Amino acid sequence: MSFSFFQFLTIFGALSLFLFGMKVMSEGIQKLAGDKMRSILSAMTSNRFFGVITGFLITTLVQSSSASTVMVVSFVNAGLLNLVQSVGVIMGANIGTTTTAWLISFLGFKLNISAISLPIIGIAFPMLYFSRDRLTSLGETLLGFALLFLGLGLLQSSIPDLGENPQMFEALQNLTDYGFGSVLIFLGIGTLLTIVLQSSSATMALTLVMCNNGWIGFEHGAAIVLGENIGTTITANLAALVGNVHAKRTAMAHTLFNIFGVLWMLVAFNYVINGIEGYMVDIGLDSPFDNPTMVPIGLSIFHTAFNITNTLLLIGFIKTIVYSVEKLIPSKGKTDERHQLEYFGGGFLHMSELSVLQAKRETLRYCDLGQRMFNFIPEMIYQTDKKKFSKLLARVSKYEEITDRVEVEITTFLIKVSRKQLSTNASEQLRRMRIVCSEIEKIGDICFKMATLLDKKKGEKAYFTPKQREALDKMFALVNDAFDIMMLNVERGEVFARTNINKAYVTEKRINEFRDNVSIEVIDDLEKGGAHVKSGFYYNKMISSCEKVGDSLLNINEAAAGVNIE
Repeated sequence: MSFSFFQFLTIFGALSLFLFGMKVMSEGIQKLAGDKMRSILSAMTSNRFFGVITGFLITTLVQSSSASTVMVVSFVNAGLLNLVQSVGVIMGANIGTTTTAWLISFLGFKLNISAISLPIIGIAFPMLYFSRDRLTSLGETLLGFALLFLGLGLLQSSIPDLGENPQMFEALQNLTDYGFGSVLIFLGIGTLLTIVLQSSSATMALTLVMCNNGWIGFEHGAAIVLGENIGTTITANLAALVGNVHAKRTAMAHTLFNIFGVLWMLVAFNYVINGIEGYMVDIGLDSPFDNPTMVPIGLSIFHTAFNITNTLLLIGFIKTIVYSVEKLIPSKGKTDERHQLEYFGGGFLHMSELSVLQAKRETLRYCDLGQRMFNFIPEMIYQTDKKKFSKLLARVSKYEEITDRVEVEITTFLIKVSRKQLSTNASEQLRRMRIVCSEIEKIGDICFKMATLLDKKKGEKAYFTPKQREALDKMFALVNDAFDIMMLNVERGEVFARTNINKAYVTEKRINEFRDNVSIEVIDDLEKGGAHVKSGFYYNKMISSCEKVGDSLLNINEAAAGVNIE
């Protein structure tokens, strides 16, 4: 009997349903947790044990260590975590992925979960149409859970019986006859499967099904599990390719940690699997070498023991790991150290809800970029050296290009994230961030026009009087006060911004009053036939431009506080 293309599509469809269920469940849990999930991430400290626990919890929830580690790489790239913190989280993520094996072993094979999947879907589906976000998210979580195990059940039933069709898997069986070489071969198979599926959890599910059906033995299943630990590092390294030096170091730390674990386990491989067999027999279970149905439990024990032991062995050497990756991937200077945008290249399991936190951090950094650009203007006013003035002008021009580019990149990212299924609160946050980015881009344009005016003023040999310079200094100080208030409101969020919004209104009023007074003074000076007509023109333009920056800053404050926005 030949293995038809239709049978291949059937197996692939069952695996796809398993993956889709995992994705739906992951997104539902993220939305159900909402700000609590983001609070866990923002509360991370340098405590390595807390980092391990956090990584374990996140991976247990999203059911994919690949997705978790890509998320960690992205957070390091954005400056949310440092390298020491990230290594602890990655260690915890490796332990967290073992929950998939236990879940499938006890529910997928012991109970016929696929039989109750349809009733669960019957409960979950109506919940998707509730108006309350939490009920909708709970419905998505239940629906994903049901689809996950329905896919697993279909995967088991769609795979042909090895006893009836032994010739279909002769190639696979032939690979088991090379002793320790077979272990290495199946380790490679596990690595390739995880790279292709982009999920160690999916590879584990497939491995458990193969072992449960007697295709491969306990020791070969264990080798595939080791391969998964190597394969899952590839995803993080791919995500880090477009990241900064910190992201690359995090991905490398993950690789070193997992490869070291696989190497020592290969040395002790036979002792460990024989020890697990002895333990299972001692507690009254059958040997996984003799009874294929016991292999899933044996692999769950192996997977858990391996990851916990590897973490315990290396948790005291986190600083050594960090030192090693810093030597392997040295910094190339300030340009490489600069944090860049990272679009969460998480493959199939995209962290939609958690990306809101990433977007917020990138938006805050964009606001800081706007303030830095604004502060080039007073430098240009006082710069008398032509070459240095030209350099400042070129720098402002470069920053204007950067603000345009970053605004497009962040907005594109926000739109991309908003297309995913998000909670109402997360969607509203994204909408406000788009307003913030638009206003910062306006500030960049205003600063560029101010720099161009100063260059034109210099060409016409017009000079500000001491009184005008003093007034400009006061205006720049007022606008910087407005910038500081804005940065604080954007960083701390809506609740704080609402209580702090009055400071923004007071500062904006002072900026407007200062602009009005200057305009009156300039008109009076012109009417009196003052000698500084040209400088008065540029002086008035600079003050008016600062006032426009103040208007944009107030709009950002209102967006952060959620007031006066349509």
